[in-house]
Amino acid sequence: MSEPGRITFEELRYLSMFTDLTGATAYRCIIDREGNRLIFVVKPSDIGRVVGRRGRNLDILRKLFRKDVEVVPYYEDLEEMIKSLFPNARILGITVRERGNGKYVTVRVAEEDKGRAIGREGRNVKRARLVLRELFNVVSLQVR
Repeated sequence: MSEPGRITFEELRYLSMFTDLTGATAYRCIIDREGNRLIFVVKPSDIGRVVGRRGRNLDILRKLFRKDVEVVPYYEDLEEMIKSLFPNARILGITVRERGNGKYVTVRVAEEDKGRAIGREGRNVKRARLVLRELFNVVSLQVR
């Protein structure tokens, strides 16, 4: 895993191929080696272009990279970014605490939406942790 905020050569290569195929510019490509997936962070207005008609572009990217590909919208505001990472969960509150080495975030979700927020085998929370670590220096993310 790269140092937060730094783009590796491998990520740059994926970003270039992504832009060539979709015509959209991604802010970042985050490699999740554990989950064998690539997470591209793009402008919210480019999501449709990236996905393509009937998910065609995503299918092509998955075959090209031989990894699962996910696309998340980018927001400069940390709270908006957190909300976009948990679209199927009703968020009741977000607490952000800053300490010397980074930010500590707690997301409160409705009890009935907790499973959706966490995802199968914690997949959604892992994605959120990776993205928030890279973009906002979030050291800890808890979903309650």
